[in-house]
Amino acid sequence: MLTFRKAAVLAVFVLTAVYLLHSSHSATSTIQAKSADDFKADFEGLTYPATTGIPANSDAESRPYSPPRQASSKKNDAQQPLTEVVTKGLREQLQYQFPYDRAGKFPAYIWQTWKYTPASGDFGETFRPAEASWSELHPGFVHEVVTDDAAVYLLKHLYASVPEVLDAYESLPLGVLKADFFRYLILLARGGIYTDIDTTALRSTTDWIPEEVPRSSIGLIIGIEADPNRADWKDWYSRRIQFCQWTIQAKPGHPVLREIVAAITEDTLRMKKKGVLKVNKLDKSIVEFTGPAVWTDAVFNYLNDPNYFKMDGKNITWEAFTGMETAKKVGDVVVLPITSFSPGVQQMGAKEPDDPMAFVKHDFEGRLSPVWISRET
Repeated sequence: MLTFRKAAVLAVFVLTAVYLLHSSHSATSTIQAKSADDFKADFEGLTYPATTGIPANSDAESRPYSPPRQASSKKNDAQQPLTEVVTKGLREQLQYQFPYDRAGKFPAYIWQTWKYTPASGDFGETFRPAEASWSELHPGFVHEVVTDDAAVYLLKHLYASVPEVLDAYESLPLGVLKADFFRYLILLARGGIYTDIDTTALRSTTDWIPEEVPRSSIGLIIGIEADPNRADWKDWYSRRIQFCQWTIQAKPGHPVLREIVAAITEDTLRMKKKGVLKVNKLDKSIVEFTGPAVWTDAVFNYLNDPNYFKMDGKNITWEAFTGMETAKKVGDVVVLPITSFSPGVQQMGAKEPDDPMAFVKHDFEGRLSPVWISRET
């Protein structure tokens, strides 16, 4: 029998249920109605300081570079299941983990590696002015000097989903090989600027490219290391035009970085399986394994890849870049002349550090000299 009390309880239950359903529907409708532009506007003006990691207000529209955080990327409407990704090849896995958004801004990171951080008393005094120059000319950038020990943990965090890469990095028998590999790995995952510890910033990266060139059309900025216009160039350098990798600026996920990471990973694991991944037993020289030779090849392979460029039947070769005195843009890659990253070397047409096109000075203190490396067997 339905008493008054039971009827009252039932009425309260029904009204509560109706209210909850209505609230849930309204909230869902509000979220779905909010556009992607609205969500983007919510995050305008946010940055992440290096010290706290807490968002703080800033004038994002005035920044030529994005705040120091992972750039947003366009995603496919259908999320690809992770189980399908891990069954694909190494390059597909890297592309999934680190998608490339050319239209995004260059992340405001400066990456360097050394045995010690600047806070350590063991940090070389000769490196302090050079290291400080990067922070002085790039206020607001996150500037990290990553030690060898810290690099291992950082890469484990970034590449946990791609164990082959971690296996390759940890298997490399020489510090110079790991230092080479690290620069490609960190730029692929996070983007920004990588530069050797013995480089001095002469001009801000905002001056590297003319203002009229939209940054949204560029994903990689590199410079020429060597342009030896002489008959015996093979006795001194590995390539007729050689791109330097002591300073690179990139957006995360760039295809050149993805390719060189995959190539070094595969080469490393091949040598490991073959039993030659040991000091004095490598079947490749350092420059061909992880250095400027393989880096130069990766760039040229990209510029001649029909998957990325409309080919007119003629490959882009060293001839397109020899004798350059100003920057040249090919697709989303900007190539700077030899003066930009090698001023004052007094050869191959390089001008002095006070030249308007001189951006970075390399003192060759932190690693083997380029000539010795290129002649190594």
